[in-house]
Amino acid sequence: MPNFNRRHFLKSSAAIAAAAALRPKDLFADNDASKLASDPLRPQFHLLPAKNWMNDPNGPIFWRGQYHMFFQYNPNSAVWGDMHWNHAVSDDMIHWRHLPIALAPTPDGDDADGCFTGSAVNDNGTATIIYTGVKSVAADRATLRDGHHNFRETQLLATSRDPNLLAWEKLPKPVIEPPQDPNLTGFRDPFLFRLDDADPVGARHGRALSGSASWYCGVASGQFKKGGRVLLYESKSLRDWKYLHPLAEGQWSGRKSTDPVGSGEMWECPDFFPLDKKWVLLYSTAGSVFWEVGDLDPKELVFHSQTRGILDHGAYYAQKTQVDVKENRTRRILWGWITEKRPDPELLAAGWAGCMSLPRILSINRENILEMEIAPEARSLRERIFEIPYKLSVDDRKERVPQIKFENVAAEFFWMSSAEKSNFVLSDQNGPWLTLSTEADLTNSKLIVNGKTIEIPPTRRPLRDFSLFLDASVAELICDNQHAVTTRIYRKPAGPLKITSDLSEKNLYQLSAWQLKPISPNRLTA
Repeated sequence: MPNFNRRHFLKSSAAIAAAAALRPKDLFADNDASKLASDPLRPQFHLLPAKNWMNDPNGPIFWRGQYHMFFQYNPNSAVWGDMHWNHAVSDDMIHWRHLPIALAPTPDGDDADGCFTGSAVNDNGTATIIYTGVKSVAADRATLRDGHHNFRETQLLATSRDPNLLAWEKLPKPVIEPPQDPNLTGFRDPFLFRLDDADPVGARHGRALSGSASWYCGVASGQFKKGGRVLLYESKSLRDWKYLHPLAEGQWSGRKSTDPVGSGEMWECPDFFPLDKKWVLLYSTAGSVFWEVGDLDPKELVFHSQTRGILDHGAYYAQKTQVDVKENRTRRILWGWITEKRPDPELLAAGWAGCMSLPRILSINRENILEMEIAPEARSLRERIFEIPYKLSVDDRKERVPQIKFENVAAEFFWMSSAEKSNFVLSDQNGPWLTLSTEADLTNSKLIVNGKTIEIPPTRRPLRDFSLFLDASVAELICDNQHAVTTRIYRKPAGPLKITSDLSEKNLYQLSAWQLKPISPNRLTA
């Protein structure tokens, strides 16, 4: 699990009362805005709110020519709590504009204690959100217990006829209630799909589909001492749901824990979609974010997994996808919450926490392995380019590399290195800032990022390729389009970053790098 679990509750009633007493205007005086805008650790081109805490991406949808992103947000503090759905819009998934909060808890409603994660779809021309609401109840009715609270999780629905999705109307009652199961470990994070989504032109969550097809809703759940699972429901209307059976199930790790997510007894943030003639299941549990590729039995409506892996080995959680149908494309876009790795007092002092990953395009290769790459729209951030061609001599490399400098920790890199052994180091005036190396023999291969070692499958190729984006305290790395590692680096840079590793062709076969520009004049997004 990340250091700051998305279901982490404030430890004391005094802390809750203090957080609730604060209002956005109190937290965003002129001096606070100036502090946030000048914070060198705050990302410059990743989406994040102007202030305070954010976590899960919620209901990303392409609507009337624009990309809408909703995400979990605490309007009152830079730590988790008081969950709302914040809202931003973009023309290209890179340059964002903040919009007003979309969903807020309804006093005495079924989401009185928080509007948790969910999904957004186009229901025959009406934008529709299904999300988890939480409300304090008696212990015997609770589905989420943290030792301080007893929350009941239900699935709620909201619709919008506003062309800009600014106004939402909630249904007064839940559309899906949790099962009466004493072994239930949780009931949250709904996703929606239709079997029409698997047609030859791809999934169409961003387009209105045939009104006759059933909707299916998967809800993250699990059972104590058995494992996590996704419970499957069916509806014609998105309002009246019938429970079917588990869509997919996992195995309990065997570890006893007060946190069922950490022990594998509960899954979080599942997603399920067709891709390249297969179906993909994503979920988070037991400290990792997993992907599985397989087939969906169209009659039994059960997922049969064939391959499995880790979606991202680093500070990445609560994955969510959408279909990009702009200009008749049908790309599957992956988003994720880039988590924090520093304690609450430091988050409160900074005044912000969390950001959204850059959009990643998903695909499946011939071996049924999930692959990803940063969306090409990110190229719009590029300014100066630096290159080291593979035919360049060592002497010419030594002459060229000192000219390669990256200001403000805003840079993109693509390079290729030997698959047997390689080393790539970026340093400032105080020494190494980011170190990445690979080691391999006939049976094992390792990727090491700032001291974190990750086992990866060996490759038959002589070279490995690397894509890296640096943005203040965030580093998003993808190796061979398969092995992603998101890293947080909380060290203020001392001067520009430079390449300080071995310049030989074997270690650095070729490289292209770009100085990147921010998406706004300050670090407040827009």
